[in-house]
Amino acid sequence: KQWYQRRVAITAGIKGNVGLVFSKEDPVLVRDKLLENKVAAPARAGALAPVDVIVEAQNTGMGPEKTSFFQALNISTKIAKGAIEIVSNVHLIHKGDKVGASEATLLQMLDVKPFAYGLIVENIYDNGAVFAPEVLDITDEQLLSKFQLGITNVAAASLAIGYCTEASLPHTIINVFKNVLAVAVETDISFPEADTVKAFLADPSAFAVAAAPEAEAAVEETKEEVKEESEEEESDDDMGFSLFD
Repeated sequence: KQWYQRRVAITAGIKGNVGLVFSKEDPVLVRDKLLENKVAAPARAGALAPVDVIVEAQNTGMGPEKTSFFQALNISTKIAKGAIEIVSNVHLIHKGDKVGASEATLLQMLDVKPFAYGLIVENIYDNGAVFAPEVLDITDEQLLSKFQLGITNVAAASLAIGYCTEASLPHTIINVFKNVLAVAVETDISFPEADTVKAFLADPSAFAVAAAPEAEAAVEETKEEVKEESEEEESDDDMGFSLFD
């Protein structure tokens, strides 16, 4: 039954002009290698343009007798050094439009092959699973961020409805500890964490005074470093000798 399901999953994607590529390499490497191999192709009259075609401003090297051809396509030109020069970039063909005979002729005259054709990866089969090639672009960081977002949502929902889960348990413990600490502050209950909070509430200035020496020590260290650097620079300046000494 499992083999039949795999066969159905594979055959479902084999429709039309489809080829199969078998490889033991990393699917990402195989996909990229297939997409890299493209063949430049000229624009043919009647074909649908897969991309926009823009003719850049340039000296075409054609003689002035071809001016009427450019005018028929509404392309601004001028004569420079005896040749036709396209004044500005021209959006000749829009993506999805049919290529006209005049546009195809112009591109052929300019020796421009605007289109490129190659393989398109439709589906990938790996370890019994069939999936779209876009799945290969998903990184570990994206998976981790989605997983973390899911845990956050589960924890938020659990806390909102009062249902304890593994995701919400750390938050529940913290909230309970806050409540215990609040009760201890208002009563005679004593434990180390509560005693610290009580001491802070009784005399906040004591904690500010205790933190001040550390800040002053850090400032003094910074001043000493700056002083040492300035002394080194002065000593380096003294090493220079003048030709007139």
